[in-house]
Amino acid sequence: MFADSHLINFRQENISMAVSEFYIVLNIKSGKDFQTYGKFFLGKSRKFADRVFKKLKGNKKISNASVLYIELMETNNELPINIQVMSCTLDELSENCKMITKETFKQYNLEEM
Repeated sequence: MFADSHLINFRQENISMAVSEFYIVLNIKSGKDFQTYGKFFLGKSRKFADRVFKKLKGNKKISNASVLYIELMETNNELPINIQVMSCTLDELSENCKMITKETFKQYNLEEM
């Protein structure tokens, strides 16, 4: 009897513990579909993820002519949630990847100093 009630409490605790993680996802238009070809893990801080995404170069107005897309995604208990999306050129994408890498390095290596 005790073991069953303990198991129920354990399951309820695990269900209520929402874990959010943030990613920047790179997509390319392929015909009528989109293919994900890259993903940057930003960690568990919404503030950091928003700050990085705001620094990205590109166009927040998406059109059918856009080919490269960048999304800010949150996963909550492994369920993806699209927060923001933008399109960009190949040159902007190159600069964005460099900036994301720099900001992530600073976040994980320089914040402790």
